[in-house]
Amino acid sequence: MPDLTRFSLQGKRALVTGSSQGIGFALARGLARAGARLVLNGRDTGKLAKAAEALAAEGAEVETLAFDATDHDAVRAAIDSFEAEHGPIDILINNAGMQHRTALEDFPADAFERLLQTNIASVFHVGQAVARHMIARGRGKIINIASVQTALARPGIAPYTATKGAVANLTKGMATDWARHGLQCNAIAPGYFDTPLNAALVADPEFSAWLEKRTPAGRWGQVEELVGAAVFLSSEASSFVNGHTLFVDGGITASL
Repeated sequence: MPDLTRFSLQGKRALVTGSSQGIGFALARGLARAGARLVLNGRDTGKLAKAAEALAAEGAEVETLAFDATDHDAVRAAIDSFEAEHGPIDILINNAGMQHRTALEDFPADAFERLLQTNIASVFHVGQAVARHMIARGRGKIINIASVQTALARPGIAPYTATKGAVANLTKGMATDWARHGLQCNAIAPGYFDTPLNAALVADPEFSAWLEKRTPAGRWGQVEELVGAAVFLSSEASSFVNGHTLFVDGGITASL
């Protein structure tokens, strides 16, 4: 029988940003089923409470930590306070993100700035705040959520594509600086998944038809299909994996 104990997250605590819905919620649920204690994060305390209640009803051990991931000082204060009061954060998933679809020539400057702050700066702010504690302990797992747009582009989302390319390179930088301290820093790049962020595309028959033809797997991804990658990168099974971006995309980046 194979030894699967290295995939266990028993006794580990995982903070997932943007985890009140969508991919973040699915990843948090998956880590809990692998044994992790959860710390859910978002800005909307009501949505966080509902998400925590749902996961607790399934048997998960859940705490919430509300902060704005784009606010450096607020992030640092929240993480430092949590670690002092509750103990170590062993796993961080930087999932908070947003999308804005407009032709590049008409793209609003304020929307561009929001994308930069939400999709890139938050990864830096939360990653740095958590890593400082991980470095002191000599261990830790950081997983950044990239995108199929880390490698590809589509009309109307050029700034989003730029942010997700930056996430992959920031992940490499984290690994380059922090691997020597015992941290593994990697990224997961989802393809097209049926999530609230993609609701407009899912509801568009023309886009869905295009996607099914373009993707070798021939369908939208389901958020639960990201869990295996997250558990692997969160566990001791990935102890020598660093600076890697794992595409979970039904083969879309593998084919023309």
